[in-house]
Amino acid sequence: MTGKQPFEAIVSAHGSTVLRVCRAILGPADADDAWSESFLSAMKAYPDLPADANVEAWLVTIAHRKAIDVTRAAARRAIPVAETPDTATPPVAGDAEPDAAGELAQAVAKLPAKQKHAIAYHSLAGLPYAEVAAILGGSADAARRAAADGIATLRRSYPGAHQGAPGEHRYAIP
Repeated sequence: MTGKQPFEAIVSAHGSTVLRVCRAILGPADADDAWSESFLSAMKAYPDLPADANVEAWLVTIAHRKAIDVTRAAARRAIPVAETPDTATPPVAGDAEPDAAGELAQAVAKLPAKQKHAIAYHSLAGLPYAEVAAILGGSADAARRAAADGIATLRRSYPGAHQGAPGEHRYAIP
């Protein structure tokens, strides 16, 4: 016996974390596909994973790579638009405004990639900075700085970003 959990238990235990990471990086439109692709890849590789491996960090790494794949694929596709950008009209006062979750997702989307990913992996997935650094490349201190800079930017640009208890650093990103 290998001592590893059944894969179904892994999906149940870590599925929500992987989905939060995918949503933070890609937004809600592409997150479900990236989540599915992450677990399909993980299922294929799971038999070769050592029994003492950090499964959550492994899954977040897979999700990170799938998110990159989705981002690259989206960059290659043409996006149909109703009006070309040079003739688009600005939003009119009184138009429906996005809800708070949508506003936060927009604020996170505007962050530089390294800051966005560091926040997603540390604050949403709960990975230590050493593991975030292993995923992103660089040192744990650089990952900590990227996350801190991203959170500081969110606090300035999105007033509702920090609504937890003092010292709490987890954000509810849809």
